[in-house]
Amino acid sequence: MDESYLVRFVFLLCLVSSSVFCLDDSDQNATASSAVYIVTLKDRPSVHFPGRESTSSSKQSLTACSSSQNYRTLNRSASIIRVHDSLLRKVLRNENYLKLYSYHYLINGFSAVLTQKQADRLAAREEVDNVVLDFSVEKATTHTPQFLGLPRGAWLRDGGYEYAGEGVVIGFIDTGIDPTHPSFSDKILGHTYTVPPRFTGVCEVTSGFPPGSCNRKLIGARHFAESALSRGVLNSTQDDASPFDGEGHGTHTASVAAGNHGIPVVVAGHHLGNASGMAPRAHIAVYKALYKRFGGFAADIIAAIDQAAQDGVDIINLSITPNRRPPGIATFFNPIDMALFSAVKAGIFVVQAAGNTGPAPKTMSSFSPWIFTVGATSHDRVYTNSIILGNNVTVPGVGLASGTRTMHKLILATHALSNGTTVMDAIYVGECQDSSSFDQKLVQGKILVCSYTVRFILGVSTIKQALITAKNLTAAGLVFYIDPSAAGFQMTSTPMDIPGILISSPQDSQALLRYYNSSLVRENGSGKIVGSASAARIVGGMKPTYGITAPKVMYFSARGPDPEDDSFVDADIMKPNIVAPGNAIWGAWSPLGIGTTDFQGERFAMESGTSMSAPHVTGIAALIKQKFPHFTPAAIASALSTTASLSDRKGQHIMAQRIVLNPDISQSPATPFDMGSGFVNATAALDPGLIFDIGYNEYMKFLCGINGSSPVVLNYTGESCSAYNSSLAASDLNLPSVTIAKLVGTRTVLRWVTNIATTATNETYKVGWKAPDSVSVKVSPAKFTIGNGQTRVLTVVLGAMKNVSMASFGRIGLFGDRGHVVNIPVAVIYKIAV
Repeated sequence: MDESYLVRFVFLLCLVSSSVFCLDDSDQNATASSAVYIVTLKDRPSVHFPGRESTSSSKQSLTACSSSQNYRTLNRSASIIRVHDSLLRKVLRNENYLKLYSYHYLINGFSAVLTQKQADRLAAREEVDNVVLDFSVEKATTHTPQFLGLPRGAWLRDGGYEYAGEGVVIGFIDTGIDPTHPSFSDKILGHTYTVPPRFTGVCEVTSGFPPGSCNRKLIGARHFAESALSRGVLNSTQDDASPFDGEGHGTHTASVAAGNHGIPVVVAGHHLGNASGMAPRAHIAVYKALYKRFGGFAADIIAAIDQAAQDGVDIINLSITPNRRPPGIATFFNPIDMALFSAVKAGIFVVQAAGNTGPAPKTMSSFSPWIFTVGATSHDRVYTNSIILGNNVTVPGVGLASGTRTMHKLILATHALSNGTTVMDAIYVGECQDSSSFDQKLVQGKILVCSYTVRFILGVSTIKQALITAKNLTAAGLVFYIDPSAAGFQMTSTPMDIPGILISSPQDSQALLRYYNSSLVRENGSGKIVGSASAARIVGGMKPTYGITAPKVMYFSARGPDPEDDSFVDADIMKPNIVAPGNAIWGAWSPLGIGTTDFQGERFAMESGTSMSAPHVTGIAALIKQKFPHFTPAAIASALSTTASLSDRKGQHIMAQRIVLNPDISQSPATPFDMGSGFVNATAALDPGLIFDIGYNEYMKFLCGINGSSPVVLNYTGESCSAYNSSLAASDLNLPSVTIAKLVGTRTVLRWVTNIATTATNETYKVGWKAPDSVSVKVSPAKFTIGNGQTRVLTVVLGAMKNVSMASFGRIGLFGDRGHVVNIPVAVIYKIAV
């Protein structure tokens, strides 16, 4: 965006907000040192005013607000905004600044473009508690419903996919959505969608998002970009300044969680099955705050969270993470996490991707105990391809492509150059990116053999461009052999609209090249190599195979332990909470999306990352919310965690990949710092038997227990820690896990379990446990009987037996006589015997 456009845009803002001072052309230089700051005030936001029910108070806390309550909230919000504007006018009178957002519902503050001196003056004000620089954030299916057992399990319990997730509203804070995609249509056979009356969101109308984009399935859509605009990084044309998804990521995540059932997946002209979200009847509300060229910024993310909570969503999906660990006394005290804390108080369940920074320890990008953090695993579907060489050797590979049916001669790209082109002239000619470099007569009707180098992994070269080259040269097919520079990277099944294959193994690639070189054809006279007598047939890779060892924790999935602060002190909190499918996931895609070149122009894409695993859990959480509408966010988290599976499809312990290159050759049993409580079990989560609940007051006591936190807590919540008679250590939060970063001698922790089983009769539980290495464990009572609605206290005593600095892990299991099994992971890092 050029500066003149920015000035004109600021002027337009001046027409609608008296709190914004305009810049004229002569003042542009004065803003050269300006930046976006997030300013939070000490007074409480709307959601923390008296009269708002917390999630711990009663079942009524999760019901729709009355009209009078909405009116009071609007009045409070308007009053808070006036305070923000008054403060800016008072402190920065006759100076240039630009207020971007007023945050009034979940946190009390605003974001503004300020100079360092202006920020310092605001920070010195008595009513201001915190001023921080804005920071950037980044983005972190046809078969997974079957892999997760939904059709014959969770869906069946709710009446089938036609009712799965009905009435639940999921808010997606992402790159937007393609509203034309059939995954989000409300024109579905059967009973019609009914918009929940408690939802008050709107559908923004812009040139990129015309009237009629929303419907009874997609019930809300907005975009947030004030921080991006203030930095001059957003081009309203290129970056789609509307809720429309020009990247693809947001469309994908929304469809994985709540896309319609039975939508045909057609990619590169191939029909690959039918897609469904985990909760296909749930409603979708979109809050776009990330953009295709530059990602997003915290100021815009917080505005999106604040609006989603005001609109009345039930669940927020965040397939995004900060690009750095937040500074301060604790990772929990960052503006995004604290806005989400207030969202949880309002009864909203928050799911966040763990991040794609694994497999090293302490790479977690989702920190707080009120956020449900999801890591990524594989699932049991793979697409395999192969090529049969003329010497009867079969070489395996990948690639969503058809086969050639008959044998065709092979031609190496570097042997098919046009006159005047040499390998020295075009060093990367073997990647097949430019058809003008080749002699069509030498390629026509043959299988073109190209080199897959690290440039493909970096996005400099693309398979799509090589396909264009092969088609322009009328090749019969396309084969990639792996170059040493790309060896070890995990290859995915890229769609190809002509017969093709990617040979991902260096050894198999060498077998292909040895066969090809064994029968080279040379030009008479010059001796120039013009081909080979070798031939091959591409088998094709359109049909998936099943039954491999799955799930396993993917190498990219971020790992615990959870960092308590930016000095890498460990927190007594288990992260991730759980793992779910996040590798090679089919989902809806925007044909205009540029998130991946391989799927440009397509309506579905196969993506990998914890961004994909989070919406799997979000959709399953919607099923729990549908069945148990009174559940607090902590109760939903408990149901997902305590029922998670520890075993793969073969009944063996889930494994975790430990290295980036050739990840399958370095695997070991997954620990709770790899997978949290385990792999999500959708069916069991709908009947957990017992839950571990946590209310807002317990979270407050935890935050107040952090050294030096009182002023920060007051800033974000408007509540004084002195109002709470006691504090809670993180290990004493009623989480469905036990984590102790430093065990000195003996420590006792308590856990409260509540019976929510639908049966009216009592259930008797036996307690068993496996202690972590060098730790003694005792749980009492060893057996207890509990009736529906009753609560029992478990006392867990842990003792350090040796001085050991390496983390060790155990489990506590509660085994009910009516079939319920409750799984509680235990992790102890430093052990100091006394």
